[in-house]
Amino acid sequence: MLTASPRPSPIIPTVDFAAKGVQHGHLRLPYSRDDSAWGSVMIPICVIAHGEGPTALLTGANHGDEYEGPAALFELARTLRPEEVQGRVILVPALNYPAFCAGTRTSPIDRGNLNRSFPGRPDGTVTEKIADFVTRHLVPLADVVLDFHSGGRTLDFLPYAAAHELPDKAQEARCFAAVAAFAAPYSMRMLEIDAVGMLDTTVEEMGKVFVTTELGGAGTASATSINIARRGTLNLLRHAGILAGEPEAAPTRWLDMPSADCFAFAGDDGLVAFAIDLGAPVRKGDLIARVYPIGRTGQAPAEYRAAMDGVLAARHVPGLIKAGDCLSVLAVVTEA
Repeated sequence: MLTASPRPSPIIPTVDFAAKGVQHGHLRLPYSRDDSAWGSVMIPICVIAHGEGPTALLTGANHGDEYEGPAALFELARTLRPEEVQGRVILVPALNYPAFCAGTRTSPIDRGNLNRSFPGRPDGTVTEKIADFVTRHLVPLADVVLDFHSGGRTLDFLPYAAAHELPDKAQEARCFAAVAAFAAPYSMRMLEIDAVGMLDTTVEEMGKVFVTTELGGAGTASATSINIARRGTLNLLRHAGILAGEPEAAPTRWLDMPSADCFAFAGDDGLVAFAIDLGAPVRKGDLIARVYPIGRTGQAPAEYRAAMDGVLAARHVPGLIKAGDCLSVLAVVTEA
């Protein structure tokens, strides 16, 4: 049976990925809508290239309400000079640009979660078309991919860089070496609730070095978390040989997520009151949080206790929670 070749992407880059120097442009995605019949989604992109060397793809706002990546990458695109580069840096500070402009996790156009839409489709929704272009036209150019994340409006994390356990142990070792070079305050061996459709999985299946982060959250970015993102990006580029010099050393605590016991999910709607703060140690059975019913007074709260020893690596925000929401994430400290 003949298999039809995939359609070409409708996205048109206004930059030349083979050219040297600095280019600021867009990924122009045609999008016909009520207020612009022949309109487009214009995703900012920057390419900085000089000499011969590896390529790094740096992305932020895969989810539109996560701000450390955009803050670091818009600044790097403005300040990085081609003569400092040996190879190529491709920066897409706001990958899910419609969601970024709306300040929402998912796209306001199609409600697509970009980081659950890979590898995408050239004939799909706007979100699927973005994923398809990244999969077929950006990731193949890259030797190393850094995709910034934080907790957005509903989670807050310890600031960590992360990689995943992989079947190819040599590739896994390269990924964790890159995490170590990033030198965030915490470094995580990360377990995903569901990795299907993620950029992470797409990049790793192509054999590339992939690093992600969770740098705070709660719908904002602090000076501290932005500085972690900026320093870590430069460290990763030095580690890759794209920038000269050695990564800037900084202490990091290594964490592991060994099993699904790391995750706790609310079984009740209500007001969440945490008993411990981020980074606090817990023993199995310790109280993490109470969820109070809010419909009437006098009712006992539901109590959520640690299913394992560890530290609190992430917690729900804001104060109200719904059944099914992730309440907390625990991790194990494995190395100082």
